[in-house]
Amino acid sequence: QAEEGVGMAIAMQVSFGADDAPRLARFWAVALDYVLQPPPDGHDSWADWASANQIPQEALGNYGAVIDPNGRGPRVFFQKVPEGKTAKNRVHVDVNVSAGIDDREERARTVDAHVERLVAEGGTVVAVKDENGERWVVMRDPEGNEFCVQ
Repeated sequence: QAEEGVGMAIAMQVSFGADDAPRLARFWAVALDYVLQPPPDGHDSWADWASANQIPQEALGNYGAVIDPNGRGPRVFFQKVPEGKTAKNRVHVDVNVSAGIDDREERARTVDAHVERLVAEGGTVVAVKDENGERWVVMRDPEGNEFCVQ
């Protein structure tokens, strides 16, 4: 039996409000090296799952989700919301693409290559920061959500 306060971590997901949830899911799949979440077992597609659950097909465009193909990271969920983004994020995602790389130049090349892929997917570079021996790139996803690549 686990000690009081000690035990398994609590599962979590990160959720984004979105204008185009499927597009944002595709972008973040690239950003995180995740995959689009496949439909539940027994269903060939999300459309098949929706039909089996009496969910209108047009509702499928309101949602998207990506998952870590290795099962370690949290699920990221995207949901259409009626309002647009109006202010700076209070919480943002750090994409640590260069984790474990000790050589500063190799870290920079790794970050820059990932940033190029994200720009090709609709991301925008806001700033390149170099402070206290650390370098990172501030970006926005296709709907303006801020995040950093380091």
